[in-house]
Amino acid sequence: MASFFKATRRVEFCETDMAGIVHFSNFYKWMEQCEHEFFRSLGLSIVEHQADGSTVGWPRVSSQCRFESPAHYEDVLEMLLTVQRIGVKSLSFDIAFTNNGRSVARGTMKTVCCILRPGQPLESLEIPDAYRSKMEEYQEPD
Repeated sequence: MASFFKATRRVEFCETDMAGIVHFSNFYKWMEQCEHEFFRSLGLSIVEHQADGSTVGWPRVSSQCRFESPAHYEDVLEMLLTVQRIGVKSLSFDIAFTNNGRSVARGTMKTVCCILRPGQPLESLEIPDAYRSKMEEYQEPD
């Protein structure tokens, strides 16, 4: 069984809508924040500036979120991230949101390792072994 990365966050008032529930757009922001915390927990960065002026990063190529029950102001949400797939150049994540054991939402993201060189278009790269090896323990079995 795969390990998962867990992060928590408290819902702020400004993240709710007129009905007093979390506005859907916040889940996408929180998925990205969870991804960044996951990278940091492994001693990695989502953005690496290279000596030659290029930048290696992980832009999203797809994301979706299914909402299952409302979350409200002051709720403490747990975000459980697992790696669905490690491809040659891409990573796919699953992030489950819960509140006191109740499923709130579930999202997925696919991100691609890319390099941006000055004056050049964005180019995909093979995932470096240093990243791949650290993420494998979080990968769901096939």
